[in-house]
Amino acid sequence: MNRTKWTILLISIGALFILALNSSQYTEEAIQVQKLNERYQIYPVPIPSDLKFSGEKVPLNSFNVKERLDRELLVNTYWQSNTMLILKRSKKAFEVIEPILKANGIPEDFKYLAVAESGLQQLVTSSAGAKGLWQFIERSGKYYGLNINSNIDERYHLEKSTQAACKYLKEAYAEFGNWTLAAASYNRGITGIRNALEDQSVDSYYDLHLNSETSRYILRVLAFKAIIESPQNYGFYLESKDYYRNESTRTVKITEPIENLAEYAKTQNCTYHELRTLNPWILGKTISSVGEDGLELRLPLKP
Repeated sequence: MNRTKWTILLISIGALFILALNSSQYTEEAIQVQKLNERYQIYPVPIPSDLKFSGEKVPLNSFNVKERLDRELLVNTYWQSNTMLILKRSKKAFEVIEPILKANGIPEDFKYLAVAESGLQQLVTSSAGAKGLWQFIERSGKYYGLNINSNIDERYHLEKSTQAACKYLKEAYAEFGNWTLAAASYNRGITGIRNALEDQSVDSYYDLHLNSETSRYILRVLAFKAIIESPQNYGFYLESKDYYRNESTRTVKITEPIENLAEYAKTQNCTYHELRTLNPWILGKTISSVGEDGLELRLPLKP
């Protein structure tokens, strides 16, 4: 075989090798894509056809309301770990929040504001310095009756901060006569919502052109309501045992300062860790002032 024929043969073999290699790579890629599509698929989420907040109908047919709600449902459905934790915390928090809302004449749907505010985490602080499940800044917390000093911060006290939130919401409802606007004002402030309504000559939250955070706020609340009330519709499957629960506790009233809470905990047959976890509003190892009415501590229920 002459040199020309050898050259042609070698070129042909090389071309066949490259073709086979590319074909193999394509096949591997195709197989990987097939496996991915078989095992991991992402779908649009269901949007409730009839949705209300505190008895007030959500106008899903109004300008871009449905799209805004869809965004919040998608974000919170596919942020699976965060939403699963919220679901697990929900019964523990709502068991405390619901009776307080009811006693104050606040619709039960307002428990979902706490979800939007803090993800139902008690020991959380925002970039603006708002603290606790209901995210009060210090000035507002004190205004609505919370005790905040170097030893104590009742923004972390679930019962008392919920009472404070109720005071605000009743004030906001008296201003607007509308629960949706009252809820929006929890994010923007009463003055902010009042000014926006007047400036834009509208009377509905859903018709307001607002900053991004407040524009998303109520739709985010509604998304959490939809997911928490029907978790399986959004791919979350929990049994009763999966939810976090409140510990069985006893209440002790203290009328004198405590210099060393770790030592005090020992006298109460519990650990300092248990005492601080059950009373997250205590900031350190000392309570230097208890006020005229004293303070109540929650302690483990032990024999």
